[in-house]
Amino acid sequence: MTRHNTYIMELTLHFALMLAAFFASLHFFTRGLPSKTALSFVNTTLLKLRLFARIIVVSSTFTSRLEKIENVLNEAVPEYTDYRWSYALFQDTTVHSVSKPLQALLIPCRDLLSRGGKRWRPLLMTLVCESLGGKDSALVLAPLIELSHNASLIHDDIEDGSDQRRGKPALHIEYGLDQALNSGSFLYMLSSACIQAWDAAPEQKLALFYRWSKAMHELHLGQAYDISWHRDFSSHPSLEEYMTMCRLKTGALAKLAVSVGGIAAGRFSLQSWEQGAEKLGVGFQILDDIQNLRTGNPGKKRGDDIIEGKKSLPIVLYLNRNADALSFVSQCFSAARCAGSSAPEIEILIQTLQADQIFEEAQDYARSLIHESQELFAHEEVVSPEAHKLLRDLINWIGGDRCCSLGKATYKS
Repeated sequence: MTRHNTYIMELTLHFALMLAAFFASLHFFTRGLPSKTALSFVNTTLLKLRLFARIIVVSSTFTSRLEKIENVLNEAVPEYTDYRWSYALFQDTTVHSVSKPLQALLIPCRDLLSRGGKRWRPLLMTLVCESLGGKDSALVLAPLIELSHNASLIHDDIEDGSDQRRGKPALHIEYGLDQALNSGSFLYMLSSACIQAWDAAPEQKLALFYRWSKAMHELHLGQAYDISWHRDFSSHPSLEEYMTMCRLKTGALAKLAVSVGGIAAGRFSLQSWEQGAEKLGVGFQILDDIQNLRTGNPGKKRGDDIIEGKKSLPIVLYLNRNADALSFVSQCFSAARCAGSSAPEIEILIQTLQADQIFEEAQDYARSLIHESQELFAHEEVVSPEAHKLLRDLINWIGGDRCCSLGKATYKS
């Protein structure tokens, strides 16, 4: 089945589900439910239908850009290597493109990329560049963003003890810890190879490498915060500490996407947009963490953040509100770590958060960050208003009803 057909099937399914919800709301009227309740349900359903129609238009526009991004990523991590590819990377005639060690290095990387992913970060980079008049000159730099992100996922799954990624076994389970570690590290290095190959002025390349290096430092420091908290179930990070962790671990790559798009367009300083991207990345992470606990992320198990012992925003907010509940949360984490996804404590903790309306509070917090991001992206002088509108549509998609993909079936990433 082609990507286009998969996309059409996905849209059709969501549209059918929304129609079913609409007709169910009409049924409420006939059953004599309070008119205020039924009317509220209908209004909500109609709002979703309008949003859905808007997403169809936006997503179809994104599709062509996403396909171009996918092509660049496939060239960076090819299914079959040749002499030109291996020599350009290693500058060594003794490295054979079909050697078993090289294939062993690439196969896990290729596997992870082929499993999908939203690709919103390289899309953000491309739209920033277009908005500033750089057209698609940033496209060749997509690996710098997306391969760095995928490298971090490989290492995160090892460090967090995750057993699934994008609907399949995590790479350290599929290929072994040693091979997954090596491939993840290699993917970081492979991401930066596009800087050397980029046909640009030396000052642009230097600026790009500096920004990428800084983002990698921040990303790993953010992960260090996360690891220290999930190692110690009794730890209780403050909201300020949590935001620092999330800004470093998740906001850094989103900010890098803006920097790369700007440098490719000849704009070396985009302070407002970089701040907006950082807030966008944090808001995206919070919404994904809420989804993990509420319904489960596609390609992951519901509540596996509890098995990991992750101090996500819902947990931080709950502990801020109920300081005496730290022992209860620690016990739930410990039981889930021992028994895995079958532990009843996972559901007990989720229901406790639900009853305390923690998810709603966390969601409001995330949406406020994304709203601030929108305001920051309204600054800066743009050359292409059309691309800038798409850029803001992308931000709306991240902060809104993400029932539809950005133009293809995706898993969490």
